[in-house]
Amino acid sequence: MSAVVKPSPSNATFQNKEKPQEVRRANVVAAKAVADAIRTSLGPKGMDKMIKTKDGKVIISNDGHTILKHMAVLHPVAKMFVDLSGAQDVEAGDGTTSVVVIAGALLSAAERLLAKGIHPTIISESFQKAAKRSCEIMLDMSHEISLDDKDALIRAATTSLSSKIVAQHSSLLGPIAVDAVLKVANEEAHNVDLNDVRLVKKVGGTIDDTEMVDGVVLTQNVMKSAGGPTRVEKARIGLVQFCLSPPKPDMENNIVVNDYRQMDKILKEERMYLLNICKKIKKAKCNVILIQKSILRDAVNELALHFLSKLHILVVKDIERDEIGFLSKSLGCKPIADVESFNEGRLGSADLVEEEESDGSRIIKISGIKKVTHPTVSIVCRGANQQVLDETERSIHDALCVIRCLVKERALIAGGGAPEIEVSRQLLKEVHSLSGVEQLCFTEFAFALEVIPTTLAENAGLNPIELVTELRNRHENGEKEAGISVRRSGATSTYNEHVIQPVLVNTSAITLASETVKSILRIDDIQFSR
Repeated sequence: MSAVVKPSPSNATFQNKEKPQEVRRANVVAAKAVADAIRTSLGPKGMDKMIKTKDGKVIISNDGHTILKHMAVLHPVAKMFVDLSGAQDVEAGDGTTSVVVIAGALLSAAERLLAKGIHPTIISESFQKAAKRSCEIMLDMSHEISLDDKDALIRAATTSLSSKIVAQHSSLLGPIAVDAVLKVANEEAHNVDLNDVRLVKKVGGTIDDTEMVDGVVLTQNVMKSAGGPTRVEKARIGLVQFCLSPPKPDMENNIVVNDYRQMDKILKEERMYLLNICKKIKKAKCNVILIQKSILRDAVNELALHFLSKLHILVVKDIERDEIGFLSKSLGCKPIADVESFNEGRLGSADLVEEEESDGSRIIKISGIKKVTHPTVSIVCRGANQQVLDETERSIHDALCVIRCLVKERALIAGGGAPEIEVSRQLLKEVHSLSGVEQLCFTEFAFALEVIPTTLAENAGLNPIELVTELRNRHENGEKEAGISVRRSGATSTYNEHVIQPVLVNTSAITLASETVKSILRIDDIQFSR
């Protein structure tokens, strides 16, 4: 019998399909490893992670973005997940853990579809369509609110804080976050610049001592060595960028003095030089000066402090360069770089500048600021140690971001996995109107979204299978807002339980997760550059 000669295929160069599959498999494994690492810290009963940084600092947090940012991730696809959580942090500020968990679940779904031989491009495009439809369903089930409804805003902020270490203080921190954002928000604009809210951290006291100050808070101390004032009413504030100390020669130059009369002359000149500067400051009716930190020479020397205290001017030095912009817009004063341009028009005015001592640390409060064109607000965070303080700051930042989301998109949605179950249910119903491979992709996408309620139940120590089945049943019976309530340890209407979040957090999480999964699925080879 003659051997059958196989015709050589025309596309022999593309016969090797093994490599792209292997690369994809490796990418999915790396990305899922990152998702699984932070999956346990999702929800109000999520665990915290302890991170030791390379410089020996210890961070305790359960904020998804903070954990991923400090992780030593080497695989390029795993780094995409770190960037994904960063993108969610910028866009919504909350939901940084959820977005990574959803993306991990979508990758697992994609892996199952790839195993059936479906092309990655078809999978990724179907996922994008499903994500778009999911966002529409979520917007339909959301409740519109107005920014005047302060209770709803506080409930949303409290829900965001409930999964943090500082959860028991959410009744204090929630209203602070709401008041701060509403103070700096513009009614017409659909965004808030959170740089206008300044978080000042001071060790000492407890989290209960955290407060919002309508004005400006400085962490520097008042210069009291020469007996100057520590409290000034009807303050006229100058923001100074020049030094109040005698000029120094260049590094290479020396001045040789061989006669005590010359020495006297130099000292006299110094006195006159400083006295002139102080008189010019007084002439402009300024009684509080904030001096920028200087590297080359002393920002202010003892002699200048002596003159300023005689003129009853309060002095604060070592203002950081990056604080100058915030202070000038908060106080309504312009930075003064040269003593010649020191005049009344460049000063800011406030009712009171005083140094306060509380819990072993001092802060300067500037209140009753006049002629403010750009309202800003300061929040003083207190805590027993640095770890608690850092976590409080991150938690308040998340709460501020939640309120900012509500300014952008003024709608609230039930939390506790309710939207994900509802979206999953509606997608599974709509699958029957689709045909072919797309039907399979939509089904897998719908099942993948159930990872959120499942994880919430697992982390709370409940039975995930029982709970998710009960939720599906309730949603079928028309309870659109049935979700997992950790307080009740079971399924309940989470919207009525005040477990709520901005709809933007959910929609942006699903959109960003599906885009990242699309990017990962389209990679079929990794090349290393020289």
